[in-house]
Amino acid sequence: MATPYDSKVAIWHWKGDSIAEETIEDVVSTLKKWAPIVKQVWVKTSDGEDWQGEFDQDRDLAIDSVASVDKWVRILSAHGMEFHAWAVVKGRNVAEEANRIIEVCNRPGVKSMVLDVEPYSGFWTVGKDPIRPLMTRIRRGIGGQFHLGMAVDPRPQHKAGVFPAEWRPFINSVHLQLYWETFQRPMEEVLDEGFSTWQDYGLPLFPVLPGSAPRGEMDEARKLVVSRHKATGISWWRFGVIGPVEFPAINHTIVPGEENGDEQPAAQGRYGIEVVVNPDKPTFREGAFGGQDPDDLLKEFRGTWGWTTKYKTTAKTSSEIWVRWDPQLVASGWYEVSAFIPSRHATTSRARYKLHGVLGRTAELEIPVQQEKYTTSWVSLGVFQFDANDAKAGVVFLNDLTGETDREIAFDALRWRQVVGITPTEKYLADGFDSPVGTASERRGDKLWPGNWFDATGFARRYRIGTSGEAYHTGVDLNMNEPYWDADAHSPVYAPASGVVTFADRLSGWGNVIVIRHDPLIATGQVIYGRYAHVEDIRVSVGDRVVRGQQISKVGNAEGIFPYHLHYDLSPTALLETQPWHWPKLDYDSLKKNYIDPLDFSLKYRPKDR
Repeated sequence: MATPYDSKVAIWHWKGDSIAEETIEDVVSTLKKWAPIVKQVWVKTSDGEDWQGEFDQDRDLAIDSVASVDKWVRILSAHGMEFHAWAVVKGRNVAEEANRIIEVCNRPGVKSMVLDVEPYSGFWTVGKDPIRPLMTRIRRGIGGQFHLGMAVDPRPQHKAGVFPAEWRPFINSVHLQLYWETFQRPMEEVLDEGFSTWQDYGLPLFPVLPGSAPRGEMDEARKLVVSRHKATGISWWRFGVIGPVEFPAINHTIVPGEENGDEQPAAQGRYGIEVVVNPDKPTFREGAFGGQDPDDLLKEFRGTWGWTTKYKTTAKTSSEIWVRWDPQLVASGWYEVSAFIPSRHATTSRARYKLHGVLGRTAELEIPVQQEKYTTSWVSLGVFQFDANDAKAGVVFLNDLTGETDREIAFDALRWRQVVGITPTEKYLADGFDSPVGTASERRGDKLWPGNWFDATGFARRYRIGTSGEAYHTGVDLNMNEPYWDADAHSPVYAPASGVVTFADRLSGWGNVIVIRHDPLIATGQVIYGRYAHVEDIRVSVGDRVVRGQQISKVGNAEGIFPYHLHYDLSPTALLETQPWHWPKLDYDSLKKNYIDPLDFSLKYRPKDR
């Protein structure tokens, strides 16, 4: 049973008063610095019928309403992290408790809700009768698809006190609070007992491990729950008690089936240090030419994520304004550099970002971005190596000279994310597109669709004629039926170019789908999105950085809907980042606007070193 926690590491947050950080941004910064593997923050939203903010003096972090939830979601999402809620249920006021939980679960971006059910004073002490009325009301309010978990004290003497059978029809996972330090018992004994007590419940079990335990025991527990108890995800209790000594113990990915649950293979990338500079930061600077005051030329508005965005009309023949973003990098290494494009006042097709301090280059690197094609999204400028001792490392300039009239150029945020776990093979940007299928030797050959692979449908061709599914095909359907039918079944699917995964999940009618925002092409600076559909055995997650030739999945059949094949699209717009399910059907204009022929494009931009 798939859950939102598979292959994820999460950290629980109780309340603002319990941590040293003063803002949500501070929480993000701490996690990015010490435990970038953590992609989920589980935030307490209610306690019985009360919002959790009733018990929290820190107003910036407090959850007082759905507006507070939206704020957390917005900021975490901007940094590639997920918001998961948790709540203590008491059963004393069924209607109001349910209302709090329903309000939270229905907010966009809330990924799941974990109900803390414990048979103690201040928790669930009202017996079994209120359980079904409470949970029936909640399920009616949030629907059957939303994931509800239940956190429990897993010791056998406490199981009966929460009436497990009453909760079972309504929840989707169980989270075992394996606090051996609190129980004052041996770690291994507590782990074995907890999983044994709940193993027959019929739902996925996930360990909640204590972040305040001795570092060596944290390391050992992490390995045991993965190797011995087959946990596919781990959460840690809690933010505020985990410090620099303990963070390295939680900064490990979950690789089901591995003996030690240690970090992922070196072939897969992840992000480390993250630096964001926006116009509100002191390391953002602006200036004007000809003695003008930049404040007279630049306009501004408050953007999606709460910071200031600046903009002006484009200059046709000579620049009037310049801006500068300085990340002040503290660690040398490879970084993905991205520009945030806002939803308003970004209509230029010729923004020219100028990157300085790239290792091995003496001159600035100019990277074109068509701002008009994006809205409220981070656009990768590429992956580059920097020496932190260079004062210009990662510095970016942008001016208003585009050669256009009646357009606007936006000066928003820049982001530098350290790439760790791999050594990028591309020197600066994506060096071309390879085939997503075939063996390594076949992909190095002259044929784009290698070996016995062929396209069964063709780009922009009308097919399924005369049926309700009649449509123009958005990409290619890669098949291999030699030496036998469905010879392509379970074949590896590879990333044809480097990039970042923006979607990896199941879609109705599609089966499993992966979308990758590929890095800008060296030749043009163009950002291309790739969609890889009907696949099985997904091996990447949202936010993962992939390199050309890295396996991302296997060829599937959309759970039996189609014969085995790979549906492969390429899009020059950002549509697939927000609508991975997009299908224009018979809207030919939408097809031509949002898709390009993968064969023609890849032949034009094949990697030289394939």
